[in-house]
Amino acid sequence: MAVLQQFKCPCCDGAIEFDSNLQKMKCPYCSSEFDMQTLQAYDAELNAQPQEDMSWDTAAGQQWQPGETEGLRIYTCNSCGGEIVADDTTGASECPFCGNPVVMTGQFAGSLKPDLVIPFKVDKKAAIAKLQEHYKGKVLLPKVFKDQNHIKEVKGLYVPVWLFDTDANAHVRYKATRTRSWSDSNYYYTETSYFNVTRAGGIGFANVPVDGSTKMDDTMMESIEPFRIEEAVDFQTAYLAGFLADKYDVNSEESVARANQRIKKSTEEAFASTVKGYTSVMPVSSNIQLLNGQARYALYPVWILNTMWNGQKFTFGINGQTGKIAGDLPMDKGAFWKWLLGVAAATAAAVFAVSYLLWLL
Repeated sequence: MAVLQQFKCPCCDGAIEFDSNLQKMKCPYCSSEFDMQTLQAYDAELNAQPQEDMSWDTAAGQQWQPGETEGLRIYTCNSCGGEIVADDTTGASECPFCGNPVVMTGQFAGSLKPDLVIPFKVDKKAAIAKLQEHYKGKVLLPKVFKDQNHIKEVKGLYVPVWLFDTDANAHVRYKATRTRSWSDSNYYYTETSYFNVTRAGGIGFANVPVDGSTKMDDTMMESIEPFRIEEAVDFQTAYLAGFLADKYDVNSEESVARANQRIKKSTEEAFASTVKGYTSVMPVSSNIQLLNGQARYALYPVWILNTMWNGQKFTFGINGQTGKIAGDLPMDKGAFWKWLLGVAAATAAAVFAVSYLLWLL
């Protein structure tokens, strides 16, 4: 069976053809020209790359030892179905995710024991102060958000996180351009030159976090990063005293896809930072081989507050280690119109006063 070989343009990825007049390969899309030897060498380089391998050893966490879970209790939310772990002295009457009542269903069982925990450093008083500072000056914020009793409902929650460590060998190809412009008395000219740029090398990753709970929004968790993992300690149940802990429902294997996304993006950005002297740089392909990839199970401290307004849930998260805050705020349309009318009235009064003074003069 005959095999048809097709070359693609390194500049725009369009199919290129042989131009008999030029005796070269020419791209009909961007007009770039190449000799056959260059294209063959380029194609051979691409074919020589190994298949991408981003597999992991996802054995994370530990088995609980006899007696370690005796003081732990499970609370189940009747509304969202969330399972919350706490010690037997913690009063957990409301779900930290949806605000509805939770019911204690018995002794803790199942799941893995975390390898690490980052203890809370920001206490409840400081978390409330962070929320109040965040709300400060926002005159169009609904009153329920500013209510002191509501703000005090903020809850300390340990969020399950899978941490991924790996070394990576990467080969990344970029499409780069260099542009120059000039003009004469009649026209303005722009010339764009296209370049195929490759970078290869090794890079190491440590403690790439992936949220292990479907109830915690991934975007929020990543918005309150970074957490200082160097302050993590070996897990002990004593750290749960007075706080809640979310029971993971996304295991380490299911978290690999997100870990690979973060590693791939970071690798492409790190290598792209070494490509200098071009007008634009865009990744075209990347091939990553992971070495000695492994996962660990940790608990991250987060202060969380949920607020329902107009049938919509608004969630705020505060990094329990650094105090960094993230969350969306709604606008009260009633307050907006009152504010707008007040501005209009003040403006009209000022105009009237200036006009009256001018009349007196």
